[in-house]
Amino acid sequence: MPPEVIIVTGPAGAGKTTVGSSLAMALGWRFVDADAFHSATNRERLARGDALSDADRAPWLGALREEIADALTRDRPMVLACSALRRSYREALLPEGGERRRVCVVYLRVGIAELEQRLRTRVGHFAPIELLPSQLSTLEEPAAGEGVLTLNGEDPPEVLVRRIRRACGV
Repeated sequence: MPPEVIIVTGPAGAGKTTVGSSLAMALGWRFVDADAFHSATNRERLARGDALSDADRAPWLGALREEIADALTRDRPMVLACSALRRSYREALLPEGGERRRVCVVYLRVGIAELEQRLRTRVGHFAPIELLPSQLSTLEEPAAGEGVLTLNGEDPPEVLVRRIRRACGV
């Protein structure tokens, strides 16, 4: 059974929004950006370059989990762009039991130099390049047994969309 939710993860600048929105368009699915679920307080903190704690992230992860559960319950397929930097954050997003197979998690691995370059040229995003070191120190790349599709996020978006579709069966 193909998934009904695809979560595209990675640190700031990995291409989650670019790849995720392109994937959603190709599939005719709804695209959701996890940044829209941050509280105003968290957005202000991030805009100042202040990293969030696990306690700051907990309500955000809970809201995203509800959004995923709602998508699965209502059969409204979606692509979610979400940093999900730690394994515990990725786990917090996933539904229990057999419903997990309805979610495909993708991690975009990008080198530090490329992330820095992308963040320097990014326009219109509230999170500044100063957050990258905290993002990288928080990052726990998916382990082999975690069931996460890891791709080279430096590949062109159209290539990544094809690889995700093939690997996730959509």
